[in-house]
Amino acid sequence: MKDDLIKYILHLADNNLILGQRNAEWCGHGPVLEQDIALTNISLDLIGQARLLYQYAAELKGGESTEDTLAYLRTEREYLNVLLVEQPNGNWGDTIMRQFLYDAFNYFNYKALETSSDTQLAAIAAKSIKEVSYHLRFSSEWVVRLGDGTEESRDKMISAVNDLWKYTGEMFQATSYENSIKGAGISPDLGDIHSKWEEKVKEVLVEATIPVPSSPWMQNGGKKGIHSEHMGFILTELQYVQRTYPNLQW
Repeated sequence: MKDDLIKYILHLADNNLILGQRNAEWCGHGPVLEQDIALTNISLDLIGQARLLYQYAAELKGGESTEDTLAYLRTEREYLNVLLVEQPNGNWGDTIMRQFLYDAFNYFNYKALETSSDTQLAAIAAKSIKEVSYHLRFSSEWVVRLGDGTEESRDKMISAVNDLWKYTGEMFQATSYENSIKGAGISPDLGDIHSKWEEKVKEVLVEATIPVPSSPWMQNGGKKGIHSEHMGFILTELQYVQRTYPNLQW
């Protein structure tokens, strides 16, 4: 079960690292200065949460594993993040919708992890929940603002949710490593989280006057290391310095 626990921790860490990297691409390019800074801070929060998880995974793996080797020296197929977080930024509406759909999941997942039988995971969740709550509030407010804004902004948000919806189902499809540790009370019931996620997403989309997509077809693979064509480009930028100048000291 130890190997499955490590994979689960890496899955959680990879989700946050890759979305944090995506959000960081907005630094200096946001629509207004305040939101540029806000999204950059969210990126830092996500990467900080990833660090805590990588440190725990490295402790369990032992040997020469560190948070840096896990973040920078794995190949594409070794990352276990969901496909949603690696999708391109697109326009501001695309980025906000991607953030919202993930935030709603991340919030309920962390709330459940606060009572995990794994005390280290529970402590990380408890430490992170305040940040995650802010992320969900921020993205929810922007979804409503844009959806219930101009005709153009609403059209872009409808397009964004329709494009991204097919990546949401994977968050609730349990893998073998999740099922392995669920019985020990380590990982939460994804079915329960899915119900809460659907309720929250519907609530916000209705307020934003955005139709809730009804397509049942979903993409998956990221949680098993099978990624979209975008992942390689993300890692090329993310890992460049470490791979070009190994063990570089500032």
